[in-house]
Amino acid sequence: MVAPDLIGCRLVKRQVSGDLLWGVIVETEAYSQSEPACHGHRRRSPSNKTLFGEPGRFYVYVSYGIHHCVNVVTHRADWANGVLLRAAALPGEPERIAAGPALLARRFGIDRAWDATAATPQEGLWLAPRPQPLATWLDAEAVQPPAASPPALVQTSRIGISQGQELPWRWYLGASRSVSRRALGDRRPPPEQAWWPRSGDGPTGDSLARWPADP
Repeated sequence: MVAPDLIGCRLVKRQVSGDLLWGVIVETEAYSQSEPACHGHRRRSPSNKTLFGEPGRFYVYVSYGIHHCVNVVTHRADWANGVLLRAAALPGEPERIAAGPALLARRFGIDRAWDATAATPQEGLWLAPRPQPLATWLDAEAVQPPAASPPALVQTSRIGISQGQELPWRWYLGASRSVSRRALGDRRPPPEQAWWPRSGDGPTGDSLARWPADP
């Protein structure tokens, strides 16, 4: 699935000045046309048509008429699948500055104008691979999870929806303090034990090139 694989990847935006604004994605949710919480579950419309398009593009919608939410289209054309970017951690910034879909969109300045944009450096907004130390840690835990410590990736139910809450299609980085809402009973790690992005983890223009079939 794409959603857990995006945890730890970097969301990158090229500013007007040429500087790169970036943060590490620490929480995602998956949505599929086959379930009722997906925007494309009932039909295609002018507002959700991007979700039915080719994978690897951003789908940006407005929630409650005021908040923008950023998704990445996955799977295949003509079938609505996407991953909501729920939270990100930015180096040197307050830990909760992008701890939620609307906060993430606001900090990165992403609105409907970015809808249907290809997630590539050429377009100015893209996804870059995980920083190497984080990638090494997550890959090692995926192969052999530690028996005596919490999992690096927490899988739980989605939030902020009225249907499909039973599906465990939300993932987050357990060691991050930037997650929007933790699973019941999962306590936020103290600062000295938490994972933080470092300025040296910044992207160098690389981008994700592979988009697996499932959300």
